Amino acid sequence: MKVEKKGQIVVAFVRCDRYESSDVDAAIWKLLETVCNRSLHGTKVLVKPNLLAPKPPDFLPCTNPCVVRQVCKHLIDMGAAVSVGDSPTFGHGKVIAEKIGLTKALSDLPVKIIDLDSPKLVKLSFGANIPLSRKAIENDLLVNVAKLKSHHQTCFTGAVKNVYGCVTGLGKPVLHLINGDRKKRFEKMMFEIWENLPPSVSLIDGVVAMHGAGPTNGKPYELGLLGASESAVALDTAVMIMLGLQASDAPLWEMALDKGISGARIEDIVFPLEGIESFSASGFELPDKLYPLSFRPLPVLRFWVKKLVGK
Repeated sequence: MKVEKKGQIVVAFVRCDRYESSDVDAAIWKLLETVCNRSLHGTKVLVKPNLLAPKPPDFLPCTNPCVVRQVCKHLIDMGAAVSVGDSPTFGHGKVIAEKIGLTKALSDLPVKIIDLDSPKLVKLSFGANIPLSRKAIENDLLVNVAKLKSHHQTCFTGAVKNVYGCVTGLGKPVLHLINGDRKKRFEKMMFEIWENLPPSVSLIDGVVAMHGAGPTNGKPYELGLLGASESAVALDTAVMIMLGLQASDAPLWEMALDKGISGARIEDIVFPLEGIESFSASGFELPDKLYPLSFRPLPVLRFWVKKLVGK
């Protein structure tokens, strides 16, 4: 990740209290104008939402379809050729997009919905090999559109962890199994994934966030926030400070500080639009305790069986 001078990383926040097209449209335009004010003519762009599981429309743990639609719309207006994709652990990206209403939301736009498959093995600094999707790697720009929610293993999940969906299919639970409890390998892996992806812009959907038993079974929390930055680390740092977290609460934030990644400290960040103080996260519930990052072998075997049966 790029090293910036202190006070030079822009994190843009805007208030958006509902998933209405006009409200989200205005907010997304303002965010992209602030953090991605460049020509995208002729560029190949992957929009990477969080597509968690094949559930009913507007399934809370997924990035809301209205947000994804407006991001795609503005990127197209900026001249980009846009695809939307993810590689969920549960199910397939195209199926989940259909179930949660994303396919319908994008139906009138020239956008391809894809599964992030076609693995390319990438070697990490500590010797592990991970299968990253060629369909993610072979883009000019990655627009990472995360969901703001609590997480029972990482405390908080947002922009940084959302690109774990660029690891193909069943590679994700296997990597949890292999690296979860080994000298912070999982946390190191998350940041090294970023080093193997295209340049990026990250957004976060916190209009209705999730708190409590995240990342799948939590409760809605009306935060009324949309945010964006060219730094996923800075975006997550600002949100976690807003939620009242300390770095010791969140393993990925702690690793970002240990690695000296710019954006992990509030001093690295400037807020040209709304500041942290404009949003109240009073009553936002974080997990009572964090579970190990490692998965047990039996659940991983179940993942494999379900995925193979699904195919």
